[in-house]
Amino acid sequence: MKIRKSYSEQETESIGFELGLLLKDEKRVVILLDGELGAGKTTFTKGLARGLDISRVVNSPTFTIMKKYQSDDRFRYLYHLDLYRLQEAGADFDLEEYIDGNGMIVIEWPFQVEEFIPTDYLLVQIKKYSNTERELTMECHGYPCKRAVQLI
Repeated sequence: MKIRKSYSEQETESIGFELGLLLKDEKRVVILLDGELGAGKTTFTKGLARGLDISRVVNSPTFTIMKKYQSDDRFRYLYHLDLYRLQEAGADFDLEEYIDGNGMIVIEWPFQVEEFIPTDYLLVQIKKYSNTERELTMECHGYPCKRAVQLI
């Protein structure tokens, strides 16, 4: 487990960027983002995307549930899911298809679909202490994130 402090949006994004760089060559990585509304989950994901060489604008998929991004070199994918509004697992689309696929799969509000969470994932819990201060706790479950969490 690794704990990092952030004192600005830019720092939160930078922590995501560092992690994205460390994980960008992995075939499949599932990252679960847990935190209250406004904690910085999408900001963190923007950093992950930069680390994967994705230059497109990354924003919250709250109303679309999922957005897919491709790296500029076209070798990597980021699937960004926001399950806050998901009413029932499997009702809106085949969620397990994305969770079990290749690429970096980032899931905001993951505990809406606990039955689909794989055994290998990185849990990032973001606690919001003020408008600027955050604490990010990264806990690896299985492979491939262990090395990355140790280095970040």
